[in-house]
This record gives sequence, structure tokens and C-alpha cells, in this order.
Amino acid sequence: MEVNPLKEKLKNKNLILASGSPRRKQILEELGLSFSVEIRKVIETYPSHLSTLEVALYLAELKTEPFKNDLGEDDILITGDTIVCFEGEVLGKPKDRKEAYEMISTLSNNKHEVISSVCLKSKNKTAVFKDYTTVYFKELTKLEIDYYLDYYQPFDKAGAYGIQEWIGQIGINKIEGSYYTVMGMPIHLLYENLMKF
Repeated sequence: MEVNPLKEKLKNKNLILASGSPRRKQILEELGLSFSVEIRKVIETYPSHLSTLEVALYLAELKTEPFKNDLGEDDILITGDTIVCFEGEVLGKPKDRKEAYEMISTLSNNKHEVISSVCLKSKNKTAVFKDYTTVYFKELTKLEIDYYLDYYQPFDKAGAYGIQEWIGQIGINKIEGSYYTVMGMPIHLLYENLMKF
């Protein structure tokens, strides 16, 4: 009989994914986990003194705040945050199409870092971890950027793009690190940390 080691480990736990991201949902499903999705509003701001590596960690933990008094003994809350960094500057989600165009133009023919962090929280325990991947884009034409923005409308994504979408398929030359980290959830670290949690 085949047994999923992680599913077996968590069989008496109630997993809650606090994210509206279809990518994070897909990644948890691919791990073979049963979970519910619950989203609670949080204002995603961070202190200006934080380094780029600290920002994603801070935001992932911040997203657990609305749940902290409601977690039961068997609950494990999973939150995540992904940021795109170019030359030390954090590129968040674009406000509009113009800003999205500017972001992708900046990333074109350049390399940048994607940092994804995850916070696991239970009634009595918290674990926060991160991973980062370097992404290299080819030089993108105006036509390619316009097509991507018009057809995919990636305005809910840090850096205004999704690696799993058309722009990633035609525009990314190589990555150094985990593909899943760029998608928004370092799956290998999530597995490792849930096994230990």
C-alpha cells in the first residue's frame, strides 16, 4: 500500500491555507494534502529598514495575525509571501497597466531575485522560512510585453509576471534555484518544515 509520508504525518491535523493565490493552492494539492482556504484581510506594509530578504519573511508572518486567537489545537495555518527584487529594490504588485509595463520592461534583458517565504503557525508554535531564486529574462519586445499584459493581466502578481504563464515560457532564459519559489511557494522547504512541525 502506497502511503504519502507527509499526509500520514499530518493525518490528525487541520491545514488552513490563508491565501487566495491559485498557485499556492495548486502546490499544496500537488503535495497530496487536504486543506481548507480561508482569507482574512491584512494591510501588507512593512518597516522601511528591513532588508529585501527580511521583507517576505515579515509579510508572511504578518498574514497570520488575523488568525492568532482562533487557531485550535489541531490547526496548522499556512501563509506565504513572494517579492521580486531588482537591484535591491522591491517590486510589489503593480497598481495599474502602466506600472506593470514599466516593471516588465525593467526586468527585460536583466536578472532579478524572487524571494518566497512561508509561515507555519499553530496554537503554540511558529516556523518561518524563505527561499530565493535568480531569474534571467531575455530582451522582451514591446509587442511581447503588450500581448502578455492584455491577455494575462498579471496585476495580482509581484513583479507583474507569473513564471508559469506565457511570458515565463517565452521570456525566461534560465533560473538559478527553485521554479516553485518563483511560483510563490518553495515546495521542498514546505515539505521539510511540515514534516518537522
